Formats: sequence, C-alpha cells, structure tokens
Amino acid sequence: MIKSWMVIGGVAILVALGANLIQPSDRQWFKRLQRPRWLTFEAAIPIIWTVIFICGGWSAYIVWERNPSTTSTWLLMSLYLILEIAIIAYTPVMFRLQSLQAGTIIGGAGFIIGLILTLAVLPVSGWAALLLVPFLLWSPIGTYTTWQMMSLNPQDV
Repeated sequence: MIKSWMVIGGVAILVALGANLIQPSDRQWFKRLQRPRWLTFEAAIPIIWTVIFICGGWSAYIVWERNPSTTSTWLLMSLYLILEIAIIAYTPVMFRLQSLQAGTIIGGAGFIIGLILTLAVLPVSGWAALLLVPFLLWSPIGTYTTWQMMSLNPQDV
C-alpha cells in the first residue's frame, strides 16, 4: 500500500522538477546581476529551501493524516500544491523573462498564498501551521532581496 507521505513527497518532487526548465543563457543572465552588499548568505540558500520544502511536506502529511480524503483536506492539499508551484515558478519564470520584477511579484504572491495556507491549516493542526513558519520567515527575505536587486540592475527590471 502506498503511504500518504510517499504521495506527498512524490508530488513535491515532480513539481520541483519544473525548476529545471532553465537554459544556460538564463543562468548567465542571473549570474551577471549585481547583488546587495549585505547578501553574504547566498551559498546557504539551497539549504534554506531544502529545509523549507521538508517542513512543508511534513506539514501536508500532518494535515492529511488528521482527516484523510475529506473535501476540506483535499482543498488544503490543493493550496499546498499551489504554494509549491508558486515557489518553484519563481526561478524559471524570472530567468526566462529576465525580469527581477517578475521574480518580486511571484515572491510576494507566494508569501500571500503561504500566509493563507498557514491560517487555513491552523485550525486543523498547530504543528502543521508551525512547520510553515520557516517559509513565512524566509519568503519576505528572498522577495526583498530580489526587489533590492531591481535598483542595482535597472536594465533587468
């Protein structure tokens, strides 16, 4: 029998594969952009996102296990999926459009979706909501960083 955590993890991995829709020229565009001087933690960003995705998957697992297969749980799972799609879309959309503004908009939208999801999950499980807090803390930092990069790279807004 397939366990719920396997399905949640599998879906998360399938969606995450969308981040690979990046061309080498897109990467070159991003690498040449100027960054704020205070951005000294760029090497840690993949680790931060790994922790955030693990927490998000764990949160979804807790919600699913509380009320499996109910309409309200399926709706929450849809919100988890929408949030992950928004998170994953940030890089390929911003890179493809070569637009920091697009990245800022997607980042802000992701935060709003994450906040809505956290508030919707809270009545189901405080732990599941708490596991979404790392995203809620990090998302504004990433969005702010992208916004700051717009002023340093006005040709790439």
